[in-house]
Amino acid sequence: MRWASPAQFRGLLCAHLAILNKNRRPLRRFGTVMSLHGKVAASHSTDFQPSRPADGGSILEAAVRVLTAQSATEKATLTHQTADMWRDRRLQCSILPDSTPEVPDRPGRDDCVRLVDPRKMKSPGKGNTLQSRQRLVHSLVHIESWAVDLSWDIIARFGADPSYQLPQEFFDDFVRVAEDECRHHEMLRERLEEMGSFYGAFPAHDALWDSAAATAHSLPARLAIEHCTHEARGLDVMPSTVAKFRVNGDEMTAKLLEDVIYKEEITHCAAGVRWLKHLHSLAHESQELASSASPTQDPITDPGTASASEAGVPWMEEARQFPKVELWFHALVKKYFKGSLKPPFNTVGRAQAGFGEEWYMPIAAASGSSAAASDGAGPSQQRPGLTNPAPVPASRCLIGAGL
Repeated sequence: MRWASPAQFRGLLCAHLAILNKNRRPLRRFGTVMSLHGKVAASHSTDFQPSRPADGGSILEAAVRVLTAQSATEKATLTHQTADMWRDRRLQCSILPDSTPEVPDRPGRDDCVRLVDPRKMKSPGKGNTLQSRQRLVHSLVHIESWAVDLSWDIIARFGADPSYQLPQEFFDDFVRVAEDECRHHEMLRERLEEMGSFYGAFPAHDALWDSAAATAHSLPARLAIEHCTHEARGLDVMPSTVAKFRVNGDEMTAKLLEDVIYKEEITHCAAGVRWLKHLHSLAHESQELASSASPTQDPITDPGTASASEAGVPWMEEARQFPKVELWFHALVKKYFKGSLKPPFNTVGRAQAGFGEEWYMPIAAASGSSAAASDGAGPSQQRPGLTNPAPVPASRCLIGAGL
């Protein structure tokens, strides 16, 4: 008798779970967001339902619960529960300093997906075969699962830091982003099953999370790299990704990406831009308040001064070196983003997110400066995908990284 290898067993297990997931609850609050064959996209819940967060608890604690969940199914259930409770104001954004939850270095994950080195990933191809299109959708399903974790991580990791002075609107934005990314994961996962495959059928990589580890110490760096740069790169590759499905007769997937996911991803990039601007303004405003304080007051020892809590805060001192937020962004990208930004850029989608050319053109790769700006093509027009900087090719690493 031949025993199945671990990889084969994992694939059989995931396939079995995909069959069990046929009896799953419908998603809520989609508005016009529906799968293109007329059915509301469905969650991949099993019979196991994790307990919802307690009323009156902290959104930070709820975020950590999602991060520590061990499966995409459990993360999805907790995400929808937490988002509902946050909208109903049954969770708080305040937390006592001595009860700040411990954020995991790496989110919980199940073992249904075989992970490989990004450099060893097989290219999904041009979409001209069914398996090629399955691979493309599978990669997007996996990326969206990490996008869910990234959205909760920014809340859990930075939400309790008093130096950032984050208002309720910050948590509103990233709870919404988390729920959007969760729905994207679920809709694409359902579409993958409709195409005759399942999540776990192909290997994947975790380069998107690995790139986030370098910014775990800094909210400005996290916003600049993950929620501005990578989200915008997702907008860049979307037109060519849509085209791969459309020209090969898969209009259903093309419209799901174009009419639903693309539009929401623009708002996610906008959130990154908005809160980086907030931090830049906060740093400069506190400096102005400090300079207007009485000369007899010591901003470090006197709690009555405006800048008592901000004195000596490294990220503020860094932000104050740059009169414009775009210049600060350039410095953050040069410091934390490996490689260079390469065209073509989806200038229309980026502009809709408030991410104008002044943000990225000055640091775009010199070799492509003459062709850096796109012709303004919308997502329905075919354009080449954005090349990811070395050492990992875009098609094998961050294809649609912001999706």
